[in-house]
Amino acid sequence: MKAKIHITLKNGILDPQGQTIQHGLEMLGFTGIRTVRAGKLIEIVFDGISREQAQQATENACKKLLANPVIENYEFVITE
Repeated sequence: MKAKIHITLKNGILDPQGQTIQHGLEMLGFTGIRTVRAGKLIEIVFDGISREQAQQATENACKKLLANPVIENYEFVITE
């Protein structure tokens, strides 16, 4: 089983990395960009556990370590 976790800043939280990326894109001539938000993609590969166990382990990992619930949202997908 593999978990793909996407973590993003909540709306209203300043995103200096996203602002830097946006500025760089504009400097390279890209136009029409309203905003850029940066996030994290984390992949966890599990061995020898069920889909339900992988889902529970991923949820616990997000809550305990991977995401800061005060300023970040997360979503994940479990695949085989």
